[in-house]
Amino acid sequence: MDLGAHVSTAGGISKAVERAQEIGAETIQIFASSPRAWAFKPLSEDHILAFREAAEKAGIRSTFIHALYLVNVGGAPDLVEKSVAALGQNMHAAGQIGAEGVIFHSGSHKGVGFDAVLDQAADALTRVLADGPPDVQLIIENCAGMGAQIGASFAELGRLVKAIDHPRLKICLDTEHAFAAGYNIADPDGIEGAMAEFDKEIGLDRLVVVHANDAKVELASGLDRHENIGEGNIGLAGFETIMAHPAFQDLPFLLEVPGEDKKGPDKANLDRLKEIRQRLAGA
Repeated sequence: MDLGAHVSTAGGISKAVERAQEIGAETIQIFASSPRAWAFKPLSEDHILAFREAAEKAGIRSTFIHALYLVNVGGAPDLVEKSVAALGQNMHAAGQIGAEGVIFHSGSHKGVGFDAVLDQAADALTRVLADGPPDVQLIIENCAGMGAQIGASFAELGRLVKAIDHPRLKICLDTEHAFAAGYNIADPDGIEGAMAEFDKEIGLDRLVVVHANDAKVELASGLDRHENIGEGNIGLAGFETIMAHPAFQDLPFLLEVPGEDKKGPDKANLDRLKEIRQRLAGA
């Protein structure tokens, strides 16, 4: 189980590796462009080479790109086309830097219902996969369920996965989102039920990465509110329950927490996960 975090690429993507080393990350997630703008600046050969060399030297065992937040495969046709193009750009960048895949939020059906947008979402993501590098995964992240979001339930994610039916389509499980959506993964009995449902609806072979975030909000709140590890409603005991479960044993865990100084994932949060890993290894 590799432990890491989302790290900034300010100053060039190779700088992300330096920041990862500062907090002791073994795996990282980055943005390939601004997460809040459609504009995409292709990576230069120099930056690609610098990142690859730095990651190899630092022993970073896996890298993931998080796509921009504007992606919505459940929206109007023009928004869907922008989303397909943006995901394609991120997939290409992932191939260039040797990343495992691109993690993204599916977006919202804007109140028309999941059934109404399933076909268009499946078509859009099928096109992204068809045009993407053959060794890069497209990774759907579960959502918290706020408003009309797509993919809060494992059943919805499973229907989307089955409609696309592609071996490179995978799932990222965000712990806060799952908890907010009503899956009590902080509880030993709750996590057994949740992961059994995941396996039935999606298949555990599709689960490739975890966003490790505590929850500011109550179970089943439907709200996306991340908290530092051990300071929220999942808690340290909850993360020990999660990390002890067989479904998560060989997966990379990526922090997306506020940080002690509100500057994003930090060494203190990563150390908490490492302490849990060490306890479990000695159990």
